[in-house]
Amino acid sequence: MNPLEKTRARPGAACTVTFDGRPLTALPGQTVAAALWAAGVTAWRSTRGTGRPRGVFCGIGVCFDCLVTVNGRPGQRACLVPVRPGDEIRTQEGTGRDDD
Repeated sequence: MNPLEKTRARPGAACTVTFDGRPLTALPGQTVAAALWAAGVTAWRSTRGTGRPRGVFCGIGVCFDCLVTVNGRPGQRACLVPVRPGDEIRTQEGTGRDDD
């Protein structure tokens, strides 16, 4: 096997997830952030206090800028969570808890 040759790898069949009620197509192995980016969505959280838009900053799970609510669970890092067929992803306001 030559490491310089293409592997001809192909992703599996796409699945559908929703973002704020809008259906999106995602590929197996994509993170929530990657699926949102592929759909043209670059911001999916607003900060506490000022309500400024946030999306991916570090992309490796160190910061908390990419938080989303996935299937009713707030505080999920979009850059780490893999999409699953039928996931309901929602924009997160602040921390996503009622005590904001």
